[in-house]
Amino acid sequence: MRRAGLGSRIIGLAEDEARRRGCSAVVVYTVTFQAPGFYELHGYRRFGEIACPPDGATRIFLTKSLA
Repeated sequence: MRRAGLGSRIIGLAEDEARRRGCSAVVVYTVTFQAPGFYELHGYRRFGEIACPPDGATRIFLTKSLA
């Protein structure tokens, strides 16, 4: 389903629901071999990284203001 816009639609719906519930920011984490670029394309910024298995991978923490 990559490049079909499904992920962008889901993240947009999740952000809309968070706003509806009064949230002012969102925090997610991903791993280097997964989708950090996807979140960055949607306005998320990195605020932390921690090494994790498998060797050479990094857990990346990202945040985005919903204001």
